[in-house]
Amino acid sequence: MKYIVSVALAAILILQMATPAHAQLPFGLGASEATQLLNHGELVNQYIRQAEQLSEALKQTADMIKNSQSLNAQAFGSVTSDINQLSQVVQGGSALAYSLANLDALYRQTFRGYAYNANAYYTGYRDWSQTSLDTTRSTMRAAGLQSDQLQNEQTTLAALRAMSLTADGRLQALQVANQIAEQQVEQLMKLRALMLVDLQSKAAFQAQQVQRDAAAAAAAEAYFRYSRQSSSGNTYQAGWK
Repeated sequence: MKYIVSVALAAILILQMATPAHAQLPFGLGASEATQLLNHGELVNQYIRQAEQLSEALKQTADMIKNSQSLNAQAFGSVTSDINQLSQVVQGGSALAYSLANLDALYRQTFRGYAYNANAYYTGYRDWSQTSLDTTRSTMRAAGLQSDQLQNEQTTLAALRAMSLTADGRLQALQVANQIAEQQVEQLMKLRALMLVDLQSKAAFQAQQVQRDAAAAAAAEAYFRYSRQSSSGNTYQAGWK
């Protein structure tokens, strides 16, 4: 419509310029009427341009509103409570858990290193074995807890998947991306916790093996260093003929 009006006005203007002053314009238009018509046409063009500018402004406003809308609900994991629960489940019996506050003192008390006590050897052996077994058991409990937590994580991922499919606007898409990144950080933290549990189990088993060998070597040394005195006053040591 805009172009039709412009073409018509341009044709009238050309005819006005080409027609002598005493001649009449087509359709019975005079010079003043043609000028008024041209002015009205220009005014119509201005209105059309303003309408187009207003339409573009409305589109931009609608786009800004759309891209500034936030998600109604967001799905974040419970990594803090999950890790705290994991650190508690590994503390059972005589287990040497990484989360114990007195881990260093308990380790030194259980595994004394190269030492021999004839009255406490079997008691010590029992304690070493029980500590290793309890630590292994706590590791299995931690693995079971992680398996249970996977069910909750599947629910969270399903919610994030639905949000990513229905995200409307840049802000909502960014919020979904932030939640996915937060889930990745949580998984790394849980993986580190599980690695700590695995390390504690291996460390307890290794300590039990080393302590048993050290205690056996200390007992052998004590045996060969043992000396007794006969009724005649002679001193004999183990290994002498």
